[in-house]
Amino acid sequence: MHFEVPAEDITRARAFYGEAFGWKFDEYPQMDYTLVTTTPSGDKGPIEPGAINGGMVSREGPFAGPLITIRVDSIASSLETIGRLGGSTVVERQAVGDMGFTAYFRDTEGNLTCLWEDAGH
Repeated sequence: MHFEVPAEDITRARAFYGEAFGWKFDEYPQMDYTLVTTTPSGDKGPIEPGAINGGMVSREGPFAGPLITIRVDSIASSLETIGRLGGSTVVERQAVGDMGFTAYFRDTEGNLTCLWEDAGH
């Protein structure tokens, strides 16, 4: 449902991706986050089926490479299943404003992946 690109210099990364692909950016300084719009979008995200938007984060801690986000109904049950299958939780469920919740895990291959749960679940 979403991707994130870590960057050491967010301004430089925005300039690169903006010119290379025509991406648009909305900064959220209070969250140290840049929302990336890659395709025409409405109130609920991309209009075209299969298209995704994303974000940019500072390259620090576990955020060393590009990251995909998977929407789930329940982060708690997803993390339980992930653990049972040999994955591991990196960051427990945390609120993202009033929009929803995230958590991060490593799969059996060591890849960092994000989970998203919409608010109200």
